[in-house]
Amino acid sequence: MAAETLGLVLAGGLARRMGGGDKPLRLLGGRPLLDHVLARIAPQVAAMVLNANGDPARFAGFGLPVVADPLPDHPGPLAGILAGLEWAAEHRPDLAWVASVPGDCPFIPADFVARLHAAREAEGVPMAAASSGGQSHPPAALWPVALRAELRAALLAGERKIDRWTARFGCAEAAWPATPYDPFFNANAPEDLTEAEGILQISLSQGIHH
Repeated sequence: MAAETLGLVLAGGLARRMGGGDKPLRLLGGRPLLDHVLARIAPQVAAMVLNANGDPARFAGFGLPVVADPLPDHPGPLAGILAGLEWAAEHRPDLAWVASVPGDCPFIPADFVARLHAAREAEGVPMAAASSGGQSHPPAALWPVALRAELRAALLAGERKIDRWTARFGCAEAAWPATPYDPFFNANAPEDLTEAEGILQISLSQGIHH
């Protein structure tokens, strides 16, 4: 199913807890967080895009298409997901699925896309989202491009909560353990980067190389 899936990195957030700026460009192990995210997700998908607002030139070094939210005023992750679905429909009509990951999650599992597809198929529903250690991660999920019109309509009607929207259609859960570290750890605040450095060493010691 990876051959039918577009990878979407959600890098459009405002990063208030990080003191502003772009969280995915903060350094981990001497490389931007986004570098780690891309290294993990790119082998699992047919193509990659970034969702980010503002001047796309700041991401030019990554060599990926940058798509802005299609709606004004930063309405949250659902708008970024809509950006990915609409980009796929226009530019890669051969890809029926979009797998989204937050741009500040540097330890995405190597079986992320495969397990989301398996969970969706097993339950016979159109979407699947990740969880770890009993906590759900709605922005780390799999979306059908075919639902883009429904998502746009919901956003225009004021919907902002991912899990409330996905519940209308059905969303399976793919669960991962949160040990020895949480694969969906995200760096929200400066102190999280210190913790991430420790996790990076664990992942390297397990032979999970970027």
